[in-house]
Amino acid sequence: MSQLILIITWLVIDPFSYMVRGEGASPASYLNEVKEELKKEWPKNRTINLVFHGHSVPAGYFKTPVVNTLEAYPYQVLKQLKAEYPHAVVNIINTSIGGEDSKKGAARFETEVLVHRPDVLFIDYALNDRRIGLAEAEKSWREMIGKALQKSVKIILLTPSPDQRVNLEDSKNELEAHSLQIRRLAEEFGVGLVDSYAVFLEKHKTGEKISTYMSQVNHPNEKGHQLIANEIMKYLR
Repeated sequence: MSQLILIITWLVIDPFSYMVRGEGASPASYLNEVKEELKKEWPKNRTINLVFHGHSVPAGYFKTPVVNTLEAYPYQVLKQLKAEYPHAVVNIINTSIGGEDSKKGAARFETEVLVHRPDVLFIDYALNDRRIGLAEAEKSWREMIGKALQKSVKIILLTPSPDQRVNLEDSKNELEAHSLQIRRLAEEFGVGLVDSYAVFLEKHKTGEKISTYMSQVNHPNEKGHQLIANEIMKYLR
């Protein structure tokens, strides 16, 4: 009886723990099938579709309204991929919209994202999800993840890049809260995680100025996008 009470108490205290079915996907092995396809040469190769779904950061907005497509992390990933897999045919498909949150992204997910038949799907909405809140964001992310998994799509979730108006010293700030939620979703569904927030936070903790990596208050510059691209490439090397 006492053991049952302990289990029930644990679930009440930490309901997310009950939902977690395992650790998040391993960067070393999660995309093994995709990497094997990238290694193939003509005529055995095929086109690999990498779809980036999110807001202004993956869309390539630097200092608004300037859009530096080729310096944004989706195309920095492409550049690194072509150096790693010179025989691969890779499509970078960017369905991101500046100013959009995950609720709007989920509403067009089937008609504008899954239609591209992604081999790998990247979701990056947390910066803008602050305005719809954690509960609504979780609902939208779950909806997109569920629909993609039904199609056997490999998924990589991204925690937010910085907003210089957010105090990184405050462990309870909004970006931290959304990052925690995204990490839990990655664990629960066993999908990939690129923890952009943790990477930038580590830079801050070691004394680097976050402004060094930013083109404006809430958009990374080329150097900031490089940090994100390097984390993505851990899954693709």
